[in-house]
Amino acid sequence: MDDRMWKGAIIIMKKEVFGTLKDGTSISLYTLRNARGMEAKVTDLGATLVSLFVPDRDGVMRDVVLGYETPQDYVDNTCYFGTVIGRSGNRIDKGRFEINGKTYQLAINDNENNLHSGPDGYDKRKWEVASADCDSCIEFCLNSPDGDQGFPGNCRITVSYTLTEENELVLHYGADCDADTVVNLTNHTYFNLGGHDSGKVLDQKLMLTAKYYTPARDHQAIPTGEIVPVAGTPMDFTTAKPIGQDIEADFEQLKFVGGYDHNFAISEKPGEMKKMAEAYCDKTGIGLEAYTTCCGMQFYAGNFITESKGKGGVSYGPRHGFCLESQFYPNAINQEGFASPLLAAGEHYDSTTVYKFTV
Repeated sequence: MDDRMWKGAIIIMKKEVFGTLKDGTSISLYTLRNARGMEAKVTDLGATLVSLFVPDRDGVMRDVVLGYETPQDYVDNTCYFGTVIGRSGNRIDKGRFEINGKTYQLAINDNENNLHSGPDGYDKRKWEVASADCDSCIEFCLNSPDGDQGFPGNCRITVSYTLTEENELVLHYGADCDADTVVNLTNHTYFNLGGHDSGKVLDQKLMLTAKYYTPARDHQAIPTGEIVPVAGTPMDFTTAKPIGQDIEADFEQLKFVGGYDHNFAISEKPGEMKKMAEAYCDKTGIGLEAYTTCCGMQFYAGNFITESKGKGGVSYGPRHGFCLESQFYPNAINQEGFASPLLAAGEHYDSTTVYKFTV
């Protein structure tokens, strides 16, 4: 018998102890597999994607996401490797918004703004496992009480990971709340198609389907409210090019945030599944296609990855991974021209993002 657990005729995915936090909380690690040999490891701390093994052109399995060796490392570091972000991803101007005539104030943790809902994010919490009754799918859930992080309403969040036989990792998000609130869930995985231990991603090629992006007003990365064309600028990835080709260009938007860390407009509103990106590594032959039902995507080139030890003692640093974070546009709750992340009481939040790997 292998290391999976059996329950009657149903195969329950592999579960193991990932580690213990300083406060004594035990954290588990779950392994998803498909018949083609692809494997994902996720943990109940932050509903985090820890590892993702995909075959390269020679059939060698390579872990293509950045991650840490222990759960305490995830708590101690601030790069959000592989974690689920909520209740609202990205930035909210001055951490403030209004719903039904009432102003809500969130923590200020990024210059003068709120980033990823503040220091007490969903990434630092232990989630419950709602279901894990096969080798290839797991669902996590989290109850976020009224006032949590400063948001109104008791909110139940679900996130599932499914590994398909087409080498797709499918992330499905759901949320229900008993009051009008903001919900903008995303995942902060850093990809490196050369392998998490291969250094910088600047030579890896990227194509983004977006013809428009939302420029930032300054170094604090809050959008101006404009939606402008990428054509004729270093922001244009509509034809595949190396991530590093224009990253140091003399272009104000890149100088504001030390490279790429911008929202690209996939569509005007969420709901329809659309391709948002393709990426490829010449050295390994590994390709990535990304799809989402969201209207926006934050492309982050890892400009500020802190020097740290990752899995297997590997040293990580700036631009060792890139993020494709499906989302509502940043600060959308305060921008009338952006699709709204407001979830009305009794309505259901639903979004799906797919990362498909090819070789």
